[in-house]
Amino acid sequence: MAKTITGIVSSKKTDKTIVVTEHERMTHPLYRKQYTVTKKFMAHDEKNEAQEGDRVMIGETRPLSTRKHHTLIRVLEKAGVKHVEPEVAKPAKADKEVGETA
Repeated sequence: MAKTITGIVSSKKTDKTIVVTEHERMTHPLYRKQYTVTKKFMAHDEKNEAQEGDRVMIGETRPLSTRKHHTLIRVLEKAGVKHVEPEVAKPAKADKEVGETA
């Protein structure tokens, strides 16, 4: 049975391909300190439905390219809307500054 991985889409720059990042918390066996292990997987997205920031489920498949061995199963959660600050209009400078002689 093929393994499934749940992660967050970190890149969608190529056509029909997404990069999924999986974060895993582990505990060191001797020192009992927790640390994070990050793995990246390239997955095939046939319909280009996943966007950056989405939580997705991918599954193993036959090798599709050199680095692509997974395919998108489904989008679990859509990313929130990114907040973009509106541009603030700068006040126009006066033709002559105070104290300036012509």
